[in-house]
Order: sequence, then C-alpha cells, then structure tokens
Amino acid sequence: MILRETLKRLEFDKILSEISTQVHSDVTRQRLLETVPQPDAEVIGAISGRVREIRALASLSITLRLANFGDIRPQLETVRPAGAFLPPGELLLFIPVLRIFGEIARQFAPRSDIPLLMSLAPALRPFSDILEPLAASIDHDGSIMDSASSQLREIRRTKRSLIARIRKKMEEIVRDNDIEIFLQDDFITQRSGRWVIPVRMDSKGMVKGVVHDVSSSGETAFMEPLEIIPFVNELENLTAEEKAEEIRILRQLSAWIREDAADIRGCFETLLTLDELNAIARFADAYRLEEPRFNGEGTLRLAGARHPLLLMLERQGGLSRVEALDLELGNEGRVMVITGPNAGGKTIALKTAGILMLMALCGLPVPVDGARSTFPLLDTLLVDIGDDQSIEESLSTFSAHVARIAAMLDQAGPRALVLLDELGAGTEPQQGAAIACGVLRVLQEAGAAVIATTHLSEIIGYVHRTPGMINAGMEFDAEKFTPLYRLISGEPGHSHAIEVARRFGMPERVIEFARQMLGHAGAEFTSLLAELHRKREELAEATRELERQQAQVRLTQQQLKERAAGIEQARREVRDKAWVEARELISSSRRRMNELLDEYKREKRSDVAEKLRKSEAELSGQLEPHDTDEAGQAPLDRVRVGDPVRIRSLGFDGVVISCDERHGKARVRAGSMEMDVAVSDLVSSAKKDREKAGRKSPGGWTVEAPQEAGEHELKLIGMRVEEALGLLEPFLDRAALDGLREVRIVHGVGTGRLRDAVREYLARHPLVEEHRPGGAHEGRDGATVVTLRR
Repeated sequence: MILRETLKRLEFDKILSEISTQVHSDVTRQRLLETVPQPDAEVIGAISGRVREIRALASLSITLRLANFGDIRPQLETVRPAGAFLPPGELLLFIPVLRIFGEIARQFAPRSDIPLLMSLAPALRPFSDILEPLAASIDHDGSIMDSASSQLREIRRTKRSLIARIRKKMEEIVRDNDIEIFLQDDFITQRSGRWVIPVRMDSKGMVKGVVHDVSSSGETAFMEPLEIIPFVNELENLTAEEKAEEIRILRQLSAWIREDAADIRGCFETLLTLDELNAIARFADAYRLEEPRFNGEGTLRLAGARHPLLLMLERQGGLSRVEALDLELGNEGRVMVITGPNAGGKTIALKTAGILMLMALCGLPVPVDGARSTFPLLDTLLVDIGDDQSIEESLSTFSAHVARIAAMLDQAGPRALVLLDELGAGTEPQQGAAIACGVLRVLQEAGAAVIATTHLSEIIGYVHRTPGMINAGMEFDAEKFTPLYRLISGEPGHSHAIEVARRFGMPERVIEFARQMLGHAGAEFTSLLAELHRKREELAEATRELERQQAQVRLTQQQLKERAAGIEQARREVRDKAWVEARELISSSRRRMNELLDEYKREKRSDVAEKLRKSEAELSGQLEPHDTDEAGQAPLDRVRVGDPVRIRSLGFDGVVISCDERHGKARVRAGSMEMDVAVSDLVSSAKKDREKAGRKSPGGWTVEAPQEAGEHELKLIGMRVEEALGLLEPFLDRAALDGLREVRIVHGVGTGRLRDAVREYLARHPLVEEHRPGGAHEGRDGATVVTLRR
C-alpha cells in the first residue's frame, strides 16, 4: 500500500502534472493526475509495453492520430432513457470523438508490430453509421445544417424566400409617399418576432397596422403594417415546421447514439487510455527516459539516475547540469545510510530513489541507464521526509518524526522500501543516534529495504559494524570546499560543517573555537575520511588509466584486423585474377594440344611432335611459379634419378630419369612422354603416400590414387565430383597420347551423382568418340567404357 501522502511528499504530482500537458482532453488530464502505483507486475508490464510500442511508432515518424476532444460520458447518460434527445451543442461533442475512433482504427488495422496496443479492449471502431449523419447535420457552431434532411432544406428555402418578400414589401411601404410623412425614421426592424416600422406617436392612427412596441421616449410607435401580416403569419407557421423538423432530426440522431451507447462508452475508455499512454510516451521521448526493468530478488539498482524534476528544471534553463546517481541495495546490503555535507545532495539522492521507484511502479519510463538499472516489485513505500512540526497538535519536529517512524515500523516488510531523511535529528545527538540505530535494526529484521540520511557519526559506526548495512557518502571537493553531488557507496561522508560555515562567511574566531571544541578525536575522524577519499581517487585514476590503455589496445587490434582483412582481400583478388587467367591459358592450350594431337594421329609426322614439345615449353614458361605454388609446396632444391615428382605447371606426376644440375634441369617421364623440365618447376609428389595409405572421402570411402599413364582404367570410387573430374582430364590426355582406343572409368553406382557427372563430361570432351555403360564383365552401371577418337 502506497499512501497519497507518500506521493505528495515525493512530489509525484508534479511529474504527473508535466505529463498531463501532453493530453488532448480535460478528462484524460484528470485521470492521469490520479495515477497511482500498481501492485500487479502484469499491469505494469502492459503499461510499459504499450508506451514502448507508441515510442517505436514515433521513431518511424508515425504518431497516433489524436486530436482535442471532450467528455461525452454525461451525454451518454442523458440520452439513455427512451425518447430523450440531446441538443445540437451536445451532439457536436460526439463528432471529434467518433472521428478519432475511426482514424486510430484505420491506423492500427494493417499493423502487426503493436500487439499490446491492439489488445486494448474494446478495440476502437469507426461508428460510421452515426458519424456521417452527425457530421452532415450539426455545424461546428452547434447549429443544425440544411443538409440534415431534405424537408428541413425545403422549409428553410421557403422561409428565406418569404423573408425576402416581406423585406421587399416593407421597403415599399417605407418609401410610399402617403406613409413616409408619418414615419419617425425610414428603417425596418423587428419587435417580438414581428416586422415593424417606426411611426410618430401622434400619427399612429394615420397608418394602418398593429402597434407592437413603443420607444422609451414615448415618441415612437413600432407598427406592423396590415399588408404584411399574412406573410408574417405564414413565416411563423414555417418557423414552427422548421422547429418540429429539427426536433425530429435530434431525436433520430440521439436514438442512433442510444443504440450503440454501451459500445461508444467502452471505446471512449480505450481512447482515454491511448491518450494517457501517448502523453507518457511523448514525455519519455522529450527527456530520453528508459523503460523500467524489474527483478524478483528485491534489488534496487540505479545507474545514471537523475531526478525528473531536476531534468525539467535543467530543460527550462534553471540548472546547468544534473549529476547522475549510482545506488544499489540488495547484494551487499538492504540498508544504506548516506552521510555528507549540508546542501551536498543527500536528500536529493533519497528523493531520486523514491520518485523513480514510484514512476517504475506506475509503468512510467524513468531517467536511468536502462541496461544497468533494475527495480524491485514493492507493495509498500514508506517515506519520512520534511518537517511536520504542528502547533495545533503540540508536536515538535522530533515528535513528528518519531510518530511517523513508529507507524512505519508496523507496516514495513520484505516488499517495502523505507526512506528516512535526517534520521536521529531533532534531539540530543547520542540519544537520537541510539534510537536511529534501533530503528535501522528493526527495519532490517523485517526484511525491508532502507535508505536513510544522517549527520550523526555514531550511526556511521553502527552501520559499519553491522552486516547487511552499507555506509555511503556524498562526495565533497576538499580543496574548493564545495559539494560534488555524487554518491560514493561503501564509504561514509563527512559533514564538513566548519568548512561550509567558513565558506558562507562565519568569522574566523568562531571557526577556530569550533575546531578546539571538536577536539582531537574529531580531527582524527576527519583525517581518516580524507585519507579514504584520497585512496579512492587514486584507485579511480588508476582504473581510468587502465580503461584508457585497454581502449587503445582494442583500437590497435581493430586496426590490425582491418589491415589483415585488406591484405586478405587483395590476396584473394590477385589469386582470383590469376586463376581466371590460368583457366583461360589452360583452355586455349588444351584446344591447341588437341588440334596437334589430331594432326599427329592423322599424319604421324615428326614435326607435329616437335610442335607438341614447343607448346609444352610455352605453357611451362607461362605458368612458371615464383617462390611457392598455391598449395604452399616449396620447389625442390635437388632431385635425384628415380624420385617421384609433380610438375606444378602441368599438374602431372612423373619420375626423374636424368638430371642436369649444371643447367638446373631434369628429364621427367610422365606416362609414355619424356620432357625436360626446370628443377624449380618440380615439387614433391604426394602420389607415393596416397598409394600407401589411400585417402578417405567425406563418406568414408577409400580413394585410390589415379593410375599411371598407359593403363586402360581409372578408378574414381569415393571421390567428390570436382576431384574426380580433375583426374579424368589428364587420364584421357595420357590415354590419347599412348594411342589407346578404349579405356574404362570405374566410378561406382552410389547416388549416381558422380556417374552422371562423369558421363556428362565425357559427352562433350573432344577426345571422346563415344561412351557406354560397362557390360556384365566390365562393372555394369558402376563403370563407363570410353572409345577415344583416332
């Protein structure tokens, strides 16, 4: 239970008053000013969530389509009895309300990102069947328009025509020479709803008509000429018909409202809620407030907290800056006693904790660091702030505090937050401190969270000795003798009363006498607190320096990462470019080799073989590596006859059959071909290791090494498609060079993917004349027999 008195002491009404400036109706304003904390976490969460959704829409430049509106609830009560109807001015109140219903209903309809706002019940709906006739019938000034009905339009048209005829007739009478001499003046006016002319009192018998009024001087009689009486009587009949039609229209409109009165009232309550939530969201955006987070452990943690009234004062220019408050109750202790100098911010810290707790329990956004702050769910907030000295009740300041605190002790429990300002003040210091320590002990035993301020050093010692209690102090600049308004947890503050008194003009002789009275113990206590402050400042400075160095390290690491990424990107670009060029070179070389091979097969001429060797030498030169190949294999420094090697530029394995160390060359046999190759183009062959151990495919199959050129069969079982096709190409080239007519590719059945890829590749290969699945003795569909071109 949180009493209204508590809200008033914490000035919560001022916060609500500021929020209420954003509403669109007096009834919303009154409802907002009556806001109280909610005991239910789900209710608080729903309010916070809806405010969050409105703010999210605002961040997308989408605002709720609200406008000023009035309270229609009294009119809904008036129209409830059958036959009752509302005057035009009161029906006019419904038009803006129903328009807002329709605007917001259309605004919400297509959205899926505001589930909490959409869950408001009842949901707003347009009531177009009421709004359209209302808007067509009631003008903005509260009059009934001609468009309200065709009959009313016709009656008013006839009236206007008749009035014009009457006025014209009256003007003719006024200008008539036989009558003009008897007139007091030549104007036309009305008396008691009748059209009259001013006739001299002594001549009223000379004009035929009826006297309806006499001037205050008695010299003028206002007469209705007999000639216009029939017209005026007809006009009165039309006026009566007009009035009857207007009443019929009002009854009809009121009847339509009566039929949907319950739904309209429900939607009006939803509108009030939306108007209230929108005002809270606009207030939160104006001061950059954060959605409160709650915990079930009873922890109150405020990080970067600021008092909202001070923020408002800062915005108005009354303050240059509002210091942030960091405070925590729960982990180290649930009782905190704040000490420090007068005007140092102790009471502000106390009130900040209280007002933010109230705002959070109402679901209002709060001025804190939302990621680091959390609030407990409370049932009770008890406050003793201010002076309740009463002459009528014979209560002193101390008596008033005692009476209020005594009542608090009976109400405090595990879900209570107690705020006590100037605890133990107002009486003899030692006794006041003893009572204060007793109060803290009882509140701690009750499980309540407590924040108290005091100037009594005896309380500081008791808190320091008691587990679960924390001393905290308001920071003070000992050099400038000015408060810094920052709360330091775990360290008591000092009142610095003598320094503050000197700063505000206390004579030096008074200051010296006070120091002597304070004595040695007080000086030691002051010195100890100063030493604690100094050590804390040194620690804080060291922490800041460490954070600065860590930030520099992170920056350096980021720069190194960016440079490494740039180098890697450049390397990839160079590699990709080289790969494209190599592919183009290999493709063109392959076409040339195939052409020469066909020519060789047709003519068997030695000059064709010479052309092949020249093409090989050109290709080797173009693919000459520098230091290492792409796979990272270093070129061999020395080769010996019989060494298995791989020719990097051609991608073929072979065996060294002779060496020419003087010229850095070696003769290598690859299949049936022999060629001279630079030693720098040779790397260690992995073929020997593969033949010993084989290779494991991802599926666990053993991959056999490809056979030497001159053999009729290539086994690809267990290989990936890309790997298999990489072996198939050189195998076909070697088979063609060896003059083989038919070879067999063993790929297995498996999923069929490798088989299909091999056959598709064979179908477009220039060396392949035809291919077919293996026969009964050739591996059936697990192998493919290839016939090469002659």
